[in-house]
Amino acid sequence: MNIVEVYFEYNHSTAFFKNKDLNLKKGLTVLVNTERGIQFGKVSQIISSIEDFKDVDLYDVVRISTKKDYFHYLENIKLAQEAVIKCKELVKKNNLNMTILDGNYNFERTQLLFRFVADERVDFRQLARELGSIFRTRIELRQIGIRDKAKEIGGIGPCGRLLCCSSFLTNFDSVTINMAKNQQVSLNPSKINGVCGRLLCCLKYENDSYTEFKKEIPKIGENLETQYGSGKVISINVLKKTYILELENKTKLEVKLD
Repeated sequence: MNIVEVYFEYNHSTAFFKNKDLNLKKGLTVLVNTERGIQFGKVSQIISSIEDFKDVDLYDVVRISTKKDYFHYLENIKLAQEAVIKCKELVKKNNLNMTILDGNYNFERTQLLFRFVADERVDFRQLARELGSIFRTRIELRQIGIRDKAKEIGGIGPCGRLLCCSSFLTNFDSVTINMAKNQQVSLNPSKINGVCGRLLCCLKYENDSYTEFKKEIPKIGENLETQYGSGKVISINVLKKTYILELENKTKLEVKLD
């Protein structure tokens, strides 16, 4: 037995599954068991070492997909797109403050999932009943965050690279304004917010390093005695591990920690 990572195109996500006896290779399309029933996906990685997964309860790979399975999958995509159009009409009819992003059938069409974004909680019970009566399957409406939407759409960040969320991030950690302050980043929203309108995910990447470095550097406003005389720290550079000291005669010195 080995473990395989499977990529799902509909929400650009991956998950791990147990492979008991199938001869799987990277790039093969497969059917897998999930909490939503059977799903169609593509093997993105083969993991031979299962030590890290020995205490994890994983679903199984059902089988390698056939050409018939693939056409069934394409039909599901087409039907889901038509369902989204109908869902948007019902949202407008019911005057609901929500934006439908997409729809997705599981492989056997026993469940139809709609994902949406909204500024607040939405009572969509009547909408779910109407959708259920039309499509004759189990309906799930799932609200996702604005960061998840950015992950779906993709784009280029202020660094000039692909958005982290759409290229490699799988989970969104909490990012706070204190992280920007800790790194002496301008608090201008245009500088610290990503395309999603939320704080940049990358503010978290180096925050721990800044916190550790700042323990070694004097604080701004601190008075120090040096070989050049008394002075006050007026600025610091964490990455260079230097600080600017203003002496009593107004002379400014750049001092290295070492």
